[in-house]
Amino acid sequence: MAGGNDRSVKALKEVWRRAENSLCADCGKPDPDWASSTLGVFICLSCSGIHRNIPSISKVKSLKMDYWDDAQVQFLAKHGNAVTKATYEAHIPIYYYQPTYNDCQVLREQWIRAKYERKEFTEPGKQLPYSDGLKEGILWKRGRDNGQFLPRKFLLSEREGCLKYFTKQDAKEPKINVKIDVINATFQPVKIGNPNGLQITYLKDNKTRNIFVYHESGKEVVDWFNAIRSVQFHYLKVAFPIASDNEIKNRLTRNFLKEGYMEKTGPKQREAFKKRWFTLDHRRLMYFKDPLLKGEVFVGSKENGYSVQKGLPSGTQGNFSWHYGLTIVTPDREYLFTCETETDQLDWIAAFTSVINQAMTPQEYAIEAYFKFKS
Repeated sequence: MAGGNDRSVKALKEVWRRAENSLCADCGKPDPDWASSTLGVFICLSCSGIHRNIPSISKVKSLKMDYWDDAQVQFLAKHGNAVTKATYEAHIPIYYYQPTYNDCQVLREQWIRAKYERKEFTEPGKQLPYSDGLKEGILWKRGRDNGQFLPRKFLLSEREGCLKYFTKQDAKEPKINVKIDVINATFQPVKIGNPNGLQITYLKDNKTRNIFVYHESGKEVVDWFNAIRSVQFHYLKVAFPIASDNEIKNRLTRNFLKEGYMEKTGPKQREAFKKRWFTLDHRRLMYFKDPLLKGEVFVGSKENGYSVQKGLPSGTQGNFSWHYGLTIVTPDREYLFTCETETDQLDWIAAFTSVINQAMTPQEYAIEAYFKFKS
């Protein structure tokens, strides 16, 4: 708000204080302090960087540090987040994932480009690259044994209700054929080591399997992500005809409850603690190494004898580098972990507690029985 006459500064403050402009127009982060002088939206610092990369569409300025002339302030007053959203977000498919400030860069960037650059949601019934129930193309898939990423043909079919991939372009039979209702997909740029990294998780024989992929194009990989959500949505509409659209939307791809590094020891609790990447997907605590799945722990409910405790049991013998411990207690054994910081420790405890405090479903009892059987 540097420079400018008192009248324009006052007018800018008044527009900025409107309730509709209290959250970033693109990711929902509170207290945005940037705005687009060409689109009329109030945005956060992070989203302003994305806008800056599409200068033909959006010109961004700081609300605190930049000069705003009378015409620009009047433009903001005439538009603002509510008016602009009514145009650029008028017809978003219900299955389309709208990212928040907690989501990764590629999701937020493609959401912003879809709205303002490609104008995907301005007209009803617009044909979109992820909306016709069939998607085929090449994704780079990580090999299970050597860790190399190789191009693989993927096919997503709403009619068949499945996702397939083929090891060769001309292969007639897929390497894997996964039913769409058991798939989860989530972006994992850190774990995969690529900003466009996508983790596809599915269940086979009650065991979690993972496919790690990426594409050089951020648009293409996000289109795949939303195509999966689209096919899932229409599949579930048929499977659950009396469910509302919002109920079905809540059953589509989900983010993991918590992820990050911890150290763990083995069942004898005398082995050295080893650093692993952990993912909490509701009742499944999975741990990975580079980034293949190494094992899983089932996290049940407190009514069934599960709990999480701060710290490690007295007399724990394994060597560990991190000193903020936690213990998951199950009916059969205790699992010991250490975290790098106290904040990490408390966050993990809160995540486990939220799961343990929920009653188990009949399906989860079956999964628990499988975990006990294989152990």
